[in-house]
Amino acid sequence: MPLTLRQIRDSCQKARGAMARARAGQYALGAFNLDNQETLIAVARAAKAKNAPVLVEVSQGEVEALGLDNVRDMVENYKAEYGVEMYINLDHSPSVADAVAGIEAGFEFIHIDISQANHDASEEEIIAKTKEVVAYAQLTGALVESEPHYFAGSSNVHTEDIDYQAVKQTFTKPEDAQRFVAATGVDTFAAAIGNLHGSYPVPKVLDLELLKRIRLAIDCNISLHGGSGTPGHYFEKAVKIGVSKININSDMRVAYRRTLEKVLAENQSEYAVVKLMGQVIDAVQAVVESKIDTFGSAGKAVVD
Repeated sequence: MPLTLRQIRDSCQKARGAMARARAGQYALGAFNLDNQETLIAVARAAKAKNAPVLVEVSQGEVEALGLDNVRDMVENYKAEYGVEMYINLDHSPSVADAVAGIEAGFEFIHIDISQANHDASEEEIIAKTKEVVAYAQLTGALVESEPHYFAGSSNVHTEDIDYQAVKQTFTKPEDAQRFVAATGVDTFAAAIGNLHGSYPVPKVLDLELLKRIRLAIDCNISLHGGSGTPGHYFEKAVKIGVSKININSDMRVAYRRTLEKVLAENQSEYAVVKLMGQVIDAVQAVVESKIDTFGSAGKAVVD
């Protein structure tokens, strides 16, 4: 059943409070991608087990598969069932129209990523369209996130090593972050400090000294995309510096697929696959719980 505008605004206000608590308490909210109902159940159970506030998020592919309103309804249902503090992020929304649809659907967090659809988009275009989304988000109070350039990688399992010389070319410059935040009024800035989308055969390396300079340059929230495959000690330090949101996708997908393949191989005569999903959900839940511990958000939920 659709939420009323009053209910959406109330939830967005609570989401703002959750981010403020995270920043003040020096921990981060995990933003966990949903592929389907099973991953949502896994995140909800992890949030319950750890008493942690969480975000669940969908990108354009999941939006097309599931539908914005269906995601909103499913999250509301599992929030109520498990009694957890959970918000929804529209991740990497490629256009103003898509971001507006997320706002109208009642999502508390909106990531407008113009460079996702056009890697060569100019900073001027990105700023102008981000400002449009920031202005429209005043309807509900949704938090808007963005960045001034394309963010490397893809949410998949990569076989190639990380080309750090190429990745460094996309690192955030503190002065650029400062100018972008001032020009757009975003609530959250997506920093690039060595984090990149996807899982790689080598660990990711984060430039924490650069993160410190970015933190000094801007006063809004800071998020890190591409958190999968990153050694935990980087996140433990990053949240102390001032990161308030960390995105996880590939680590969950790897756990999901590998466990599903194992279970299917062990139960070749069972065609009611729903009966086999318990181990899959458990595997994804374990990943989410581990990230919650690393991010320092266990025990930080505030539930009405």
